[in-house]
Amino acid sequence: MSETPIPALKGLWQPTHLERLHYGPSSVDEQLLACLPSPSSKAFIITGTSLATTTPLVQQVEQLLGSKHHAGTYTKIGQHAPIAQLDEATDTVAKDSSIDTIVSIGGGSPIDSAKAVSYRQHERNGKYLFHIAIPTTLSAAECTMMAGYTNEQGTKIAVSHPELVPHVVIYDSKFALDTPERLWMSTGIRSLDHAVELLYHPMATEVPAKAMVLNAIEGLFTYLPKYKADPKNEDYITRLQLSSFGSIFPIGTNLKGGIGLSHAMGYALGSPYGIPHGITSCITLPSVVRLKAQNPEDAAQLARALPYTGQAKTGDDRQDALNVADAIEKLIKDLGLETSLRDYNVGKDQVAIIAKTATKTESGALYDSVAKIVESKL
Repeated sequence: MSETPIPALKGLWQPTHLERLHYGPSSVDEQLLACLPSPSSKAFIITGTSLATTTPLVQQVEQLLGSKHHAGTYTKIGQHAPIAQLDEATDTVAKDSSIDTIVSIGGGSPIDSAKAVSYRQHERNGKYLFHIAIPTTLSAAECTMMAGYTNEQGTKIAVSHPELVPHVVIYDSKFALDTPERLWMSTGIRSLDHAVELLYHPMATEVPAKAMVLNAIEGLFTYLPKYKADPKNEDYITRLQLSSFGSIFPIGTNLKGGIGLSHAMGYALGSPYGIPHGITSCITLPSVVRLKAQNPEDAAQLARALPYTGQAKTGDDRQDALNVADAIEKLIKDLGLETSLRDYNVGKDQVAIIAKTATKTESGALYDSVAKIVESKL
């Protein structure tokens, strides 16, 4: 990164343009219309096929918007936001000049797709769309100014701009009740990945970033196991949604480039091999934390997380950081999310490709370390 790292007690936090955050049961029913930017707004919905065909959620939002505000719905967004579907959604929105608002319903792919559509609209007519995000997973795509999609070659492409941050986020626990439990919990580990990597991110400020991500780590360690035992408990769902928000939103617009090595590995593994990003975090995060524990500065930051996992610090930063890695690994195991790359037909012949993609190098210490991690997950 080209930016100068921010010392813990000297920094600048630059917030996003988020206007409203609603949370709690039935928040969509109670707040959606009030969140529209004007009384005459026309909203276009972007979501995935599964949500549209197996749950009543999309129809519920369409009915809330009614003929006065509903301008159409696109339901074909797939995992990792393939560009063909993104092109189709963009063209559909472009045909109706009355559309000023986009409503994304779902996980990271629909939310990122909505951000990318807004980005492309701006390229065409100089105007971004007002964005209302209704998340149904814990991926936290609604919290960032980045949008990722997959090109024809299966490579993840990212665009970024402060105007891409959704203007409104509505965390409605009822919209998560139909989310498959494995998807919900694995995206919870994705949020944990955000929070842990922000601890040693060079542009993360002490307040609010690190203060909030430590709170998020505690929430995820506390409520993911409780959710597994009682997945219809809406209080647990809401607390996890708020922990997801706290895992990455507080970086604000300070975030430039990537988040960290675990995320870089996740992008190298995700769309090329069809692995959901929640699962990539389950595969990469414990090993990356162990690697980072060897660096004294990173270890000192990671050690701060240990009490928030429910353990006492030893006073040895390296050991405490390694204990954080062990705690993450145990949480993944307890949630039933242990995964091998073999489960996704990734063979040893792919190790060099993955290491090169993740590190953007073909040799060196970091390349070797990533290759070793990948080999250990086969």
